[in-house]
Parts: sequence; structure tokens; C-alpha cells
Amino acid sequence: MKRPVILACGEVLWDLFPEGARFGGAPANFACHAAMLGSEVSILSSLGNDPRGDEAIANLQGFGIDTSLMQQTSNVPTGTVRVSVDAVGKPSFEIQAESAWDRVAWTNALEARLAAVDAIYFGTLGQRGQLARATIRRAAGFAKARNILRVFDVNLRRPFFDAALIRDSMALASVLKLSDDEIEEVATACGVTPDAKPESTLRSLLARCDLDLAVMTRGAEGAILVSPEDTIFQPGFPTAVRDTVGAGDAFTAALTVGLLRRTSLEIIVRNACQIASAVCAHSGAVPRLPFL
Repeated sequence: MKRPVILACGEVLWDLFPEGARFGGAPANFACHAAMLGSEVSILSSLGNDPRGDEAIANLQGFGIDTSLMQQTSNVPTGTVRVSVDAVGKPSFEIQAESAWDRVAWTNALEARLAAVDAIYFGTLGQRGQLARATIRRAAGFAKARNILRVFDVNLRRPFFDAALIRDSMALASVLKLSDDEIEEVATACGVTPDAKPESTLRSLLARCDLDLAVMTRGAEGAILVSPEDTIFQPGFPTAVRDTVGAGDAFTAALTVGLLRRTSLEIIVRNACQIASAVCAHSGAVPRLPFL
């Protein structure tokens, strides 16, 4: 079977926990998990000309990720996020105001790579900077014109988004993944009145935004997946939670790889929940060894 070919776009950074720095950023976490699941993965971002940037490249390459599209700037440092985790493992974030990932630009090499991918992944935080936003939207638009799978993993981080950013991203997506903390904000931005039943809101978003699939994660409760034909409720998998950092990124990686392999939706969402649960049992977003 041909390996899925995926491009992840957006922030690559270091999460600064009280106990030390850990490599991260939603697209980087997604890329690592997609690679562990057997995909051929490239990543598009920008790093500073600094030790953290060098170490980020080494980490990505350690997972077999193609870093040839990674860019470097001397004017802005590699991104960092201060992370604190509460008693139940839920993180809160203090994001560096200006980071190298804001400077990612369009290149001929990026256009050539896009012509060969099966899926593109993007979120909101990676579009915070004007240049990066234009680059990621151009990439997603290129993919849309060629009917390539376009996975929009919302990842709302205040104050780095607004309703227009959500709407513009939804217009470029074919698959939406969000959390139960984000559904009301996304629905309102898209002109959908949130329903007491989240599956109804997802179905309204599916129709309003011409999506192929919409998925909402619900923490320990699992996930809801909505397609034009199906609504699937997948319970969560019990685990001893260390922290939940990166669990959603792992979920999205499993979702994307499953879709590209044309696995049944029931199996896809079950596997994605199982992988996310396994991540919660580890400290940090990317365990060093595959767990399935």
C-alpha cells in the first residue's frame, strides 16, 4: 500500500514547562504522529537562527520528517510557549508574541511539493502573522483547486484569532477538527447558531461550509464524527492522565492517515481516540515510541 503523503503547515516551537522545555507546536506534533503512523510527512514552518531552531530540526528529522521546506530567519527567534498544567492535566498557554513561524513565505519548492501531496494540514495559530497567513492560505487554496484533502485543525489560542480568520480557513478546508471548547466560537463565526446537541451544530457547519467531514473531540468522553451520511459517537478510552498536551494533534494525525488509507469512519474515530488516550498517559505531546 502506498504511504500517505502529507504536508503540515504552521508553528514549530518549544513548550516551556516548569520542569523544562519540550519540542512542540500543533503542526509539529501532528507531523510526528503522522510519521509514526507510517506516512511520508513534510513540514512547512520557519525557525530562528538559534540553538532551539537547530534542535527543532533535529527532532523533526529524528521522526523521519522531511524538513527541506523549513525556513530560517535571523531577525526573530524560534517560537516558545509557556505551559502550565492544572490538577487534571489540562494545559494553559502563554504564547510568545512574535516568533519565527510568523515569517514563513511562499517558495517554488513549496509549490512543487504541494503538487505531490495527498493531504495538507493547517490551523489558526500558524496564520497569526500576515506573511505566514498569506502563505498557508495560498497553499490550502492550491490544494483545494486540485481536490487534495485539506484538514483544518482549529486550535484557537487567544488573542491570536478572530471570526474572519476562522471563516476564511473554513472556506479552504474539506475536513474540520475541533474540540468541545471551540465549537461554539467556530459556529458563531460561521453564522451557525450553536445547538444544545453538538452533532447538530457539526452537521450545520458541514452544510454551511461545504465540508466532507466534521469531528469534535470531547476530552475523556471521546469524539463525535459527522459526515453527510453518518453520525458516529465514539466513547473515550480510560487512561491515567499525565497531561493532555498534544492529544488532539495525535487524534488529528490518526484521523488524517485513516482517511487517506480509506479506512471505515468507525475504525478511524476509534483508533484516533485510542491514540489520543495513549498520549495523555505520557508527559509531553510526542512519546518517543509508537504505542499501537
